[in-house]
Amino acid sequence: GTPEAEKMRAFLQNEMGVTKIRFPQSSSFGIKPVSKEGSERLIRAALNYTIQRKLLSLTLVHKGNIMKFTEGAFKNWGYDLARREFADQTFTWAEYDEIAEVKGKEAADAAQNAAIKSGKVVVKDVIADAFLQQILLRPAEYSVIATLNLNGDYISDALAAIVGGIGIAPGANINYVTGHAIFEATHGTAPKYAGLDKVNPGSVILSGAMMFEYMGWQEAADLIYAAIAETIQAGKVTYDFHRMMDNATKLSTSGFATEMVKVINGTSNQ
Repeated sequence: GTPEAEKMRAFLQNEMGVTKIRFPQSSSFGIKPVSKEGSERLIRAALNYTIQRKLLSLTLVHKGNIMKFTEGAFKNWGYDLARREFADQTFTWAEYDEIAEVKGKEAADAAQNAAIKSGKVVVKDVIADAFLQQILLRPAEYSVIATLNLNGDYISDALAAIVGGIGIAPGANINYVTGHAIFEATHGTAPKYAGLDKVNPGSVILSGAMMFEYMGWQEAADLIYAAIAETIQAGKVTYDFHRMMDNATKLSTSGFATEMVKVINGTSNQ
């Protein structure tokens, strides 16, 4: 009902030929820009990550069945990029469909199996709502995910819940073109817990380990990964994990970090 919304409604109906707007006088409108350049930059980074770590697949997660011109374009740009810049290292589901249409499904299956055996990355796509189910039921089928912002928010928090919640989920914002990178806890600053020595430091610690990896300090990162895993496996955890584990020892934030240091130094009595 705002003047801005009325201008948008009039533009859509009078200039763009939109005829179906339900409740036009009271509708809100938003614009969703999805650029080819931004999509390709993200998917290129994801492909490089997958290839460098010798992982099996890259999945483009989208809602292109509904948002054909934005998220559908994201999927198509991803397939085009893989074939244009990574043809010798990837096999895409777009290629699979082309082979199946001309030679049949058996030939397409054979081509995909041959690509996998040769070490190529399979680039595939899944509708976002289907993916949220599949990643919970068949997580081994997915290696690396490339998706748009809103989908990524849902997916990352859902997957964090599987491993204990956002208290242990690291975050990284990396521009592989300029080299700039910021690493941070996915849960933000959480000011209500400031000074309580209570919360799980795992998200911050693992974000730091990711930073070391990015800087090329792999040995330091590996020490952190091993130490945090061993500490949790020993049942020495902060309150968020403690309430979900039997026979665990509840530690403070600093206490958990101290246990990790002991593991790294080889002085833990676990």
